[in-house]
Amino acid sequence: MQIYNINNMNSNKVSSNKNKLEKDNINLSERAKDYQFAVEKIKELPDIRMEKVKYLKEKIQSGKYNIDGKEIVEKMFENIHIDERI
Repeated sequence: MQIYNINNMNSNKVSSNKNKLEKDNINLSERAKDYQFAVEKIKELPDIRMEKVKYLKEKIQSGKYNIDGKEIVEKMFENIHIDERI
């Protein structure tokens, strides 16, 4: 009886090793690939655009910075739908 059990144990080891060798595969859609590419490019952008900060700082300090509140709201809502443009 022990010989029989040894054979069963060996076959279980072989099948478990076979399962370990199999790899998972995923296929991304073109849209997902585009989204992933866009996210990577966004991550590469600097958090602060210093040239823009400098320009705006000078405008504010000189008193020449005038902007319409309506324009600010429109820009805010444009950015909400960024995922639809990607």
